[in-house]
Amino acid sequence: MMKKRCLFCDEIVPTKPEGDYDRYISCSCSPDGSYSLLRDSYESINSLPHPEKRNMLHIISAYIRELTDRDEAVVLSANDLETIVNSPMIPVTIEDKGIRLLQYLYRHSDRAGEPVVIHPLSSNYNLTYSPNLQELVYIIDKLRNEQLMIREGTSFQLTEQGWREAAASAGGKKLKPCTILIGNDENLSTEWQERLLPIIEQYGYLPRLLPHANMKTPGAEKYSLELIADSKLIIADLTGQPPEVYFAAGYALGLNIPVIWSMSSRDAETLPVQIKEIRPIVWDSAEELASILQQRLS
Repeated sequence: MMKKRCLFCDEIVPTKPEGDYDRYISCSCSPDGSYSLLRDSYESINSLPHPEKRNMLHIISAYIRELTDRDEAVVLSANDLETIVNSPMIPVTIEDKGIRLLQYLYRHSDRAGEPVVIHPLSSNYNLTYSPNLQELVYIIDKLRNEQLMIREGTSFQLTEQGWREAAASAGGKKLKPCTILIGNDENLSTEWQERLLPIIEQYGYLPRLLPHANMKTPGAEKYSLELIADSKLIIADLTGQPPEVYFAAGYALGLNIPVIWSMSSRDAETLPVQIKEIRPIVWDSAEELASILQQRLS
């Protein structure tokens, strides 16, 4: 396999000819992937005036890094560079560049506090569309001071607040749909909404509360078997012995969707169905249930 210098990160890497394009493999622009550049564009880009390259090429490198990290194909020619640099998707402010780093950590972890190694930093300042290492270090320190991120050497972790900010900014990582099944209990519904749904979201799920079909709950989804079928995880609370929860959770099991069962301790002795598939988490408070769910989801 031939090797060639990447114009955007200046690394000499393997290249593979594919028609009129060359595919550049595993350079700092795409450490775990590749991008393609029109072969005839190489010299025209290389011959650009130095000030123009200084202001442009690091942005192209970051653009390639972000898209390929999100498993999107990148195919470029010289005519694309100006359009990319002037695109509204390119972050300009330090705040927006910091969000890109939070998004990267979010894509590479499953929950707040999970470490992500970035090494060496000198080859990774394109994570923030920065022109140099000094700006990346400044952004890292800023995010640490804002308590959005923890750094321990080359290991980086999102705090719970950082995780929420990254999730809210839709960092290219789709949250997995998770349906919460509860019976006709308004107090229980309020506890789930306020205390438990945010915990579940930290572990990469988009929780949707699905109460009793006849119960009107603010913020809850309309009861639907389609929502259940679309879920990647079901949490079924059996407090109050709601038959519709048994039915919906059984429907999910029939579709091979994982089900976590739970039940308030006040009803634990009245569980009518004693089978090995239904062994609910027994909880006394929403805080206790949240703690147990964290262990299960991790």
